Amino acid sequence: MKFHGTADYVATDDLKIAVNAAVQLERPLLVKGEPGTGKTELARQVSSALGLPMIEWNIKSTTRAQQGLYEYDAVSRLRDSQLGDERVHDVRNYIRKGKLWEAFEAQEKVVLLIDEIDKADIEFPNDLLQELDKMEFYVYETGETIKAKVRPIVIITSNNEKELPDAFLRRCFFHYIQFPEMDTLKKIVEVHHPGIKQELLTTALTQFYGIRDQQGLKKKPSTSEVIDWLKLLLAEDMDAKDLKADGTSSLPKLHGALLKNEQDVHLFERLAFMARGGR
Repeated sequence: MKFHGTADYVATDDLKIAVNAAVQLERPLLVKGEPGTGKTELARQVSSALGLPMIEWNIKSTTRAQQGLYEYDAVSRLRDSQLGDERVHDVRNYIRKGKLWEAFEAQEKVVLLIDEIDKADIEFPNDLLQELDKMEFYVYETGETIKAKVRPIVIITSNNEKELPDAFLRRCFFHYIQFPEMDTLKKIVEVHHPGIKQELLTTALTQFYGIRDQQGLKKKPSTSEVIDWLKLLLAEDMDAKDLKADGTSSLPKLHGALLKNEQDVHLFERLAFMARGGR
Protein backbone atom coordinates (compact mmCIF):
# COMPACT_ATOMS: atom_id res chain seq x y z
CA MET A 1 0.00 0.00 0.00
CA LYS A 2 1.94 3.01 -1.32
CA PHE A 3 0.98 6.57 -2.13
CA HIS A 4 2.29 7.81 -5.48
CA GLY A 5 0.19 10.96 -5.79
CA THR A 6 -2.85 11.40 -8.03
CA ALA A 7 -3.73 13.13 -11.27
CA ASP A 8 -5.51 15.81 -9.23
CA TYR A 9 -2.75 16.45 -6.68
CA VAL A 10 0.89 17.28 -7.36
CA ALA A 11 2.84 15.60 -4.56
CA THR A 12 6.58 16.22 -4.31
CA ASP A 13 8.90 13.25 -3.81
CA ASP A 14 9.61 14.15 -0.19
CA LEU A 15 5.89 14.36 0.58
CA LYS A 16 5.24 10.93 -0.96
CA ILE A 17 8.13 9.52 1.09
CA ALA A 18 6.64 11.03 4.26
CA VAL A 19 3.19 9.57 3.64
CA ASN A 20 4.55 6.11 2.92
CA ALA A 21 6.89 6.23 5.92
CA ALA A 22 4.02 7.09 8.25
CA VAL A 23 1.93 4.24 6.80
CA GLN A 24 4.81 1.80 7.19
CA LEU A 25 5.54 2.89 10.79
CA GLU A 26 1.83 3.01 11.64
CA ARG A 27 2.37 6.46 13.12
CA PRO A 28 0.21 9.57 12.67
CA LEU A 29 1.55 11.83 9.91
CA LEU A 30 1.79 15.40 11.21
CA VAL A 31 1.74 17.82 8.28
CA LYS A 32 2.61 21.48 8.78
CA GLY A 33 2.83 24.32 6.31
CA GLU A 34 1.36 27.67 5.36
CA PRO A 35 -2.44 27.82 5.05
CA GLY A 36 -3.49 26.98 1.50
CA THR A 37 -0.60 24.65 0.66
CA GLY A 38 -2.78 21.55 0.34
CA LYS A 39 -2.46 19.90 3.76
CA THR A 40 -6.13 19.00 4.10
CA GLU A 41 -6.35 18.02 0.45
CA LEU A 42 -3.45 15.62 0.98
CA ALA A 43 -5.59 13.44 3.25
CA ARG A 44 -8.40 13.37 0.68
CA GLN A 45 -5.97 12.40 -2.08
CA VAL A 46 -4.36 9.67 0.03
CA SER A 47 -7.86 8.31 0.65
CA SER A 48 -8.64 8.44 -3.09
CA ALA A 49 -5.30 7.01 -4.25
CA LEU A 50 -5.38 4.07 -1.83
CA GLY A 51 -9.11 3.45 -2.28
CA LEU A 52 -9.86 3.91 1.43
CA PRO A 53 -12.83 5.58 3.13
CA MET A 54 -12.09 8.87 4.85
CA ILE A 55 -13.25 10.18 8.22
CA GLU A 56 -12.72 13.90 8.76
CA TRP A 57 -12.53 15.60 12.15
CA ASN A 58 -12.36 19.39 11.78
CA ILE A 59 -10.93 20.99 14.91
CA LYS A 60 -12.19 24.32 16.27
CA SER A 61 -11.06 26.46 19.19
CA THR A 62 -13.86 24.95 21.31
CA THR A 63 -13.21 21.32 20.35
CA ARG A 64 -12.32 18.96 23.20
CA ALA A 65 -10.40 15.71 22.79
CA GLN A 66 -13.21 13.78 24.46
CA GLN A 67 -15.52 14.70 21.58
CA GLY A 68 -13.32 12.64 19.27
CA LEU A 69 -13.94 9.58 21.43
CA TYR A 70 -17.55 9.92 22.52
CA GLU A 71 -19.97 12.16 24.43
CA TYR A 72 -22.42 11.04 27.07
CA ASP A 73 -25.70 12.98 27.00
CA ALA A 74 -26.71 12.89 30.66
CA VAL A 75 -29.25 15.69 30.21
CA SER A 76 -31.29 13.74 27.65
CA ARG A 77 -31.19 10.65 29.85
CA LEU A 78 -32.49 12.62 32.83
CA ARG A 79 -35.27 14.12 30.74
CA ASP A 80 -36.28 10.69 29.40
CA SER A 81 -36.29 9.23 32.90
CA GLN A 82 -38.71 11.95 33.99
CA LEU A 83 -40.94 11.11 31.03
CA GLY A 84 -40.80 7.38 31.72
CA ASP A 85 -39.10 6.55 28.41
CA GLU A 86 -37.92 2.92 28.19
CA ARG A 87 -34.73 4.02 26.41
CA VAL A 88 -33.39 5.26 29.72
CA HIS A 89 -32.53 1.72 30.84
CA ASP A 90 -29.76 1.36 28.24
CA VAL A 91 -27.00 3.93 28.66
CA ARG A 92 -25.80 3.24 25.11
CA ASN A 93 -28.79 5.21 23.85
CA TYR A 94 -27.16 8.36 25.22
CA ILE A 95 -23.64 7.91 23.94
CA ARG A 96 -22.68 9.74 20.75
CA LYS A 97 -19.72 8.23 18.97
CA GLY A 98 -16.87 10.53 17.97
CA LYS A 99 -14.67 10.43 14.89
CA LEU A 100 -12.00 8.25 16.54
CA TRP A 101 -14.65 5.75 17.59
CA GLU A 102 -15.92 5.65 14.00
CA ALA A 103 -12.40 5.03 12.71
CA PHE A 104 -11.66 2.37 15.34
CA GLU A 105 -14.81 0.35 14.70
CA ALA A 106 -14.45 0.42 10.89
CA GLN A 107 -14.16 -3.06 9.40
CA GLU A 108 -11.53 -1.88 6.90
CA LYS A 109 -8.59 0.52 6.98
CA VAL A 110 -9.66 4.15 6.76
CA VAL A 111 -7.92 7.51 6.50
CA LEU A 112 -8.61 9.60 9.61
CA LEU A 113 -7.97 13.33 9.14
CA ILE A 114 -7.57 15.46 12.26
CA ASP A 115 -7.60 18.87 10.62
CA GLU A 116 -5.96 22.00 12.11
CA ILE A 117 -5.09 20.53 15.49
CA ASP A 118 -3.35 23.77 16.50
CA LYS A 119 -6.70 25.57 16.68
CA ALA A 120 -7.63 23.70 19.85
CA ASP A 121 -6.49 24.23 23.42
CA ILE A 122 -2.82 23.45 24.13
CA GLU A 123 -3.84 20.38 26.17
CA PHE A 124 -5.82 18.88 23.27
CA PRO A 125 -2.90 16.93 21.71
CA ASN A 126 -1.81 15.58 25.12
CA ASP A 127 -5.34 14.35 25.78
CA LEU A 128 -5.13 12.13 22.68
CA LEU A 129 -1.65 10.69 23.29
CA GLN A 130 -2.65 7.25 24.50
CA GLU A 131 -5.61 6.87 22.16
CA LEU A 132 -3.52 7.56 19.06
CA ASP A 133 -0.60 5.49 20.35
CA LYS A 134 -2.45 2.38 21.54
CA MET A 135 -5.43 2.83 19.21
CA GLU A 136 -7.90 2.15 22.00
CA PHE A 137 -9.87 3.94 24.71
CA TYR A 138 -12.15 3.07 27.62
CA VAL A 139 -15.85 3.98 27.85
CA TYR A 140 -16.58 4.49 31.53
CA GLU A 141 -20.38 4.54 31.18
CA THR A 142 -20.52 1.06 29.63
CA GLY A 143 -17.31 -0.45 30.98
CA GLU A 144 -16.08 -1.44 27.53
CA THR A 145 -12.79 -0.86 25.73
CA ILE A 146 -13.00 0.31 22.13
CA LYS A 147 -9.99 -0.96 20.22
CA ALA A 148 -9.23 -0.36 16.55
CA LYS A 149 -10.16 -3.40 14.47
CA VAL A 150 -7.83 -2.18 11.71
CA ARG A 151 -5.29 0.55 12.46
CA PRO A 152 -6.30 3.67 10.49
CA ILE A 153 -3.95 5.95 8.55
CA VAL A 154 -3.98 9.11 10.66
CA ILE A 155 -3.11 12.45 9.05
CA ILE A 156 -2.94 15.49 11.32
CA THR A 157 -2.61 19.01 9.94
CA SER A 158 -1.33 22.15 11.64
CA ASN A 159 -0.92 25.75 10.49
CA ASN A 160 1.75 26.25 13.15
CA GLU A 161 -0.39 28.72 15.11
CA LYS A 162 0.91 27.25 18.36
CA GLU A 163 3.59 24.80 19.44
CA LEU A 164 2.60 21.19 19.92
CA PRO A 165 3.81 19.22 22.98
CA ASP A 166 7.03 17.20 22.65
CA ALA A 167 5.32 14.04 23.87
CA PHE A 168 2.83 14.37 21.03
CA LEU A 169 5.51 15.10 18.44
CA ARG A 170 7.44 11.99 19.45
CA ARG A 171 4.51 9.83 18.42
CA CYS A 172 4.20 11.36 14.95
CA PHE A 173 6.07 11.25 11.66
CA PHE A 174 6.59 14.89 10.74
CA HIS A 175 6.57 16.64 7.37
CA TYR A 176 6.63 20.34 6.54
CA ILE A 177 5.14 21.25 3.15
CA GLN A 178 7.45 23.90 1.72
CA PHE A 179 5.88 26.56 -0.45
CA PRO A 180 6.26 25.23 -4.00
CA GLU A 181 8.92 26.57 -6.34
CA MET A 182 7.95 27.98 -9.74
CA ASP A 183 8.14 24.68 -11.68
CA THR A 184 6.09 22.78 -9.09
CA LEU A 185 3.53 25.58 -8.85
CA LYS A 186 3.15 25.54 -12.64
CA LYS A 187 2.28 21.84 -12.46
CA ILE A 188 -0.24 22.52 -9.67
CA VAL A 189 -1.87 25.32 -11.68
CA GLU A 190 -2.08 23.16 -14.81
CA VAL A 191 -4.00 20.52 -12.83
CA HIS A 192 -6.64 23.15 -12.02
CA HIS A 193 -6.43 25.14 -15.27
CA PRO A 194 -5.36 22.71 -18.00
CA GLY A 195 -4.21 24.31 -21.22
CA ILE A 196 -3.47 27.73 -19.69
CA LYS A 197 -1.21 29.79 -21.97
CA GLN A 198 2.40 29.54 -20.84
CA GLU A 199 3.13 33.23 -21.36
CA LEU A 200 0.21 34.21 -19.13
CA LEU A 201 1.16 31.59 -16.55
CA THR A 202 4.81 32.63 -16.38
CA THR A 203 3.99 36.35 -16.20
CA ALA A 204 1.31 35.82 -13.55
CA LEU A 205 3.49 33.57 -11.38
CA THR A 206 6.45 35.92 -11.65
CA GLN A 207 4.20 38.70 -10.40
CA PHE A 208 2.79 36.41 -7.71
CA TYR A 209 6.23 35.47 -6.33
CA GLY A 210 7.18 39.15 -6.42
CA ILE A 211 4.19 39.89 -4.17
CA ARG A 212 5.11 37.06 -1.79
CA ASP A 213 8.70 38.33 -1.54
CA GLN A 214 7.67 41.91 -0.77
CA GLN A 215 9.10 43.07 2.56
CA GLY A 216 6.48 44.15 5.09
CA LEU A 217 3.68 41.98 3.71
CA LYS A 218 1.36 40.93 6.55
CA LYS A 219 -0.18 37.90 4.83
CA LYS A 220 1.53 36.18 1.94
CA PRO A 221 -0.87 34.84 -0.71
CA SER A 222 -1.04 31.04 -0.82
CA THR A 223 -1.27 28.34 -3.46
CA SER A 224 -5.06 28.23 -3.28
CA GLU A 225 -5.22 32.01 -3.73
CA VAL A 226 -3.05 32.07 -6.84
CA ILE A 227 -5.30 29.36 -8.34
CA ASP A 228 -8.35 31.54 -7.64
CA TRP A 229 -6.55 34.59 -9.08
CA LEU A 230 -5.70 32.78 -12.30
CA LYS A 231 -9.31 31.59 -12.57
CA LEU A 232 -10.40 35.23 -12.53
CA LEU A 233 -7.76 36.24 -15.06
CA LEU A 234 -8.96 33.51 -17.40
CA ALA A 235 -12.60 34.46 -16.86
CA GLU A 236 -11.75 38.07 -17.81
CA ASP A 237 -9.85 36.76 -20.87
CA MET A 238 -6.68 38.58 -19.82
CA ASP A 239 -3.30 37.86 -21.35
CA ALA A 240 0.29 38.48 -20.26
CA LYS A 241 0.24 42.06 -21.59
CA ASP A 242 -2.73 42.92 -19.39
CA LEU A 243 -0.68 42.06 -16.31
CA LYS A 244 2.15 44.46 -17.11
CA ALA A 245 2.43 47.38 -14.72
CA ASP A 246 1.25 50.66 -16.26
CA GLY A 247 3.25 52.83 -13.85
CA THR A 248 0.19 54.13 -12.03
CA SER A 249 -0.21 51.26 -9.57
CA SER A 250 1.84 48.49 -7.99
CA LEU A 251 -1.32 46.55 -7.25
CA PRO A 252 -1.83 43.42 -9.34
CA LYS A 253 -4.94 43.12 -11.49
CA LEU A 254 -7.89 41.72 -9.47
CA HIS A 255 -5.70 42.00 -6.39
CA GLY A 256 -8.59 41.10 -4.05
CA ALA A 257 -7.90 37.44 -4.77
CA LEU A 258 -4.33 37.77 -3.47
CA LEU A 259 -4.23 40.56 -0.89
CA LYS A 260 -6.62 39.94 1.97
CA ASN A 261 -6.20 42.92 4.28
CA GLU A 262 -6.04 46.69 3.97
CA GLN A 263 -2.48 46.95 5.32
CA ASP A 264 -1.10 44.97 2.38
CA VAL A 265 -3.18 46.93 -0.13
CA HIS A 266 -1.87 50.19 1.36
CA LEU A 267 1.67 48.82 1.20
CA PHE A 268 1.46 48.39 -2.58
CA GLU A 269 -0.26 51.75 -2.97
CA ARG A 270 2.65 53.39 -1.12
CA LEU A 271 5.14 51.58 -3.34
CA ALA A 272 3.39 52.96 -6.43
CA PHE A 273 3.41 56.44 -4.91
CA MET A 274 7.13 56.23 -4.18
CA ALA A 275 7.83 54.86 -7.68
CA ARG A 276 6.19 57.97 -9.13
CA GLY A 277 8.54 60.12 -7.07
CA GLY A 278 5.94 60.98 -4.46
CA ARG A 279 3.93 63.02 -6.93
